[in-house]
Amino acid sequence: MSGGRPDRAGGTTTRTPLPVVLAGARGHGRSHLLNIRRLEERGLVRLAGVCELRPLDAAELDGIGDPEQSADLEALLASTGARIAVLSTPIQTHTDMALTAARHGAHILLEKPPAPSFAEFRRMTEGVEAAGVACQIGFQSLGSHAVPAIRRLVEEGAIGELLGVGAAGAWVRDEAYFRRSPWAGRRRLGAADVVDGVLTNPLAHAVATALALAGADRAEDVAHIETELLRAHAIEADDTSAVRVVTSAGVRVTVAVTLCAETSSEPYVVVHGSQGRITFWYRQDRVLVQRAGHGPVETEYGRTDLLENLVAHVTDGEALWVPPAATGAFMRVVEAVRTAPDPREIPAAHWHTEAGDSAPRRVVDGVDTLVDAAADELRLFSELGAVWAPPARAEVR
Repeated sequence: MSGGRPDRAGGTTTRTPLPVVLAGARGHGRSHLLNIRRLEERGLVRLAGVCELRPLDAAELDGIGDPEQSADLEALLASTGARIAVLSTPIQTHTDMALTAARHGAHILLEKPPAPSFAEFRRMTEGVEAAGVACQIGFQSLGSHAVPAIRRLVEEGAIGELLGVGAAGAWVRDEAYFRRSPWAGRRRLGAADVVDGVLTNPLAHAVATALALAGADRAEDVAHIETELLRAHAIEADDTSAVRVVTSAGVRVTVAVTLCAETSSEPYVVVHGSQGRITFWYRQDRVLVQRAGHGPVETEYGRTDLLENLVAHVTDGEALWVPPAATGAFMRVVEAVRTAPDPREIPAAHWHTEAGDSAPRRVVDGVDTLVDAAADELRLFSELGAVWAPPARAEVR
């Protein structure tokens, strides 16, 4: 059996490192490149190949050996014999790239969102299952040890009866962000769905984490979805949106997010109970428990790296933290966003322009406060009195 494994003294065993191919090594893909180097240093993996349209130069590789490089993933998988494929490519390529890796017997770490539509998601999951390979979806926040800890607290009644889950994300992105690639900020590209909106890509972790904390991560856990999709920037997709999911257990999950904030802040999920609340800043693995009769308790949790977990799954049979089935509910939200009418333009009277890092950015007036209020009150923008928000569009499952 190949691969590396920590020993009791903190070192590694003498297993042969698993060969890995990385598809998409620039942009967000660079974080995967650096993580692969970290795991190389521990003897767990070896970067065997890089799939990019333009090969990485020595500076970009930054001392990570001399992997084979090709724009042809299929050829690269065949020539390297990769055991794992890390896929950080445009959203609309995810299904075909994952199926290519599966055909070659490579286990997969697939960036979020796993697919641009529920049909593509099913095609991907069915193909991967038929090939007999493992697939991990790259929702890093779901590797946080805080997620099972919070779910245990809720199940044990630490905050009383579960009343609902809210999530808020307020980020700043300028116009250059939406020009970073041909598919950025697009709902579709030619005949292909892309669905690169704020709910489904940049702040997708808020949606997926909120659903997980509500105990509703699988497709069948979703009963009803309402969406309010808006945009201030001159793009196809949404940059300021809210969604409310009612789970099959009757729990309301409300997420409000924007890329047009006055100031960027840490996104969070808040679990509301009849006797308290739990707030989870998921990028920091930080949890605050506030409940009746107790002082506030703040805890920082560890996190399991998803590629490291995939390696352990392949070599030792450890359970995956984020298999595709655990993102089914999130994909129901993606599908609701995909099939909704195109986002409504926020009138210019309700946003203003400020200087961004490399280009102007648009700021929706008062949106930072509205995002927090939505998570706190489990209400959509229109229900909070935002004059630029249309009534929610409902989709019953």
